[in-house]
Amino acid sequence: MPTERGRGHPPPLDDNPREGWVWRMLGLLLIVAALGFAASKAPDRPLETLVQRWAPPPSEFIDLQGQLVHLRDVGPRGDPAPLLLLHGTSASLHTWQGWVDGLQKQAPAHRVISVDLPGFGLTGPNAQDDYRTAAYVDFLQRLLSHLAVRQVVIAGNSLGGELAWEYAAAHPAQVKGLILVDAAGYAMAPDAIPLGFRLARIPVLGALGDYVLPRSVIERSVRAVYGDPTRIGPEVMERYFELSLRAGNRQALRHRLTQMQPGAHSEAIKSLHVPTLILWGDQDRLIPPSVAQSFAHDIAGSRLHMLPGLGHVPQEEDAQASLAPVLAFLPTLFP
Repeated sequence: MPTERGRGHPPPLDDNPREGWVWRMLGLLLIVAALGFAASKAPDRPLETLVQRWAPPPSEFIDLQGQLVHLRDVGPRGDPAPLLLLHGTSASLHTWQGWVDGLQKQAPAHRVISVDLPGFGLTGPNAQDDYRTAAYVDFLQRLLSHLAVRQVVIAGNSLGGELAWEYAAAHPAQVKGLILVDAAGYAMAPDAIPLGFRLARIPVLGALGDYVLPRSVIERSVRAVYGDPTRIGPEVMERYFELSLRAGNRQALRHRLTQMQPGAHSEAIKSLHVPTLILWGDQDRLIPPSVAQSFAHDIAGSRLHMLPGLGHVPQEEDAQASLAPVLAFLPTLFP
């Protein structure tokens, strides 16, 4: 007469030491995974919990057709062509603070506007989840109109650099000058992509990142864009981590990365006839220095200045060294 075991039921774990070991290991791994999840759990942080630390004066918030926008606007309002500073992907207006401080001391006649682009910093996501270049160019036009700025000098880093030249191509009469800092715009293969960007591009892991975000992911990503990671202060690392948790920013990053079209409009670069300064960290591994040469070749009359030892965010890594060519360039725009 067949036994219960003979009817296909598994033997008790004690009857099979090897199988029992497998189940115990699986249980241990699940416990470790649960502990890791709990330790890395990073819920969204509401805007109001971040404002006190990351938006002290002269920060302000404006309502731009339903989009709450974080910006800083310093210097004389009589400046005929203010300097607009645009940050890169996953950064914020804070990346320019060294430049803003230097300009206020050494070129006080200039009005300087820095802004958190939609999807990043304290501005946060837009309602349409539209992070295409055209949407950003439209945002800049509405912002400048709101601020009553008729002409502007635009400086942009990475994504911000791409938006700078795209805006100049679309509205040439409004742009007095361009400063492209390790700017995006051409189809190219990065030498290294920050870990956070790589994970956000993977559908399952990207969605998981809305709830779990080990600080180590942010730390590795920030170190990857510096020429010398020892220059990164603890407050800089804390800022990148905390602002990445601003409600909606992680989802916005995923949308932005899926909507990117690298090099789709690069032919328009050749149409630019705007005085242009090109600044590039010679240790940039995200957008390599060969791209700087492409900009210099395609923009007639442009000036190229390489920054030795600096990476993808030279304005943040060494504000003094990267600002020096800017201070020499700006007077040429106002003879």
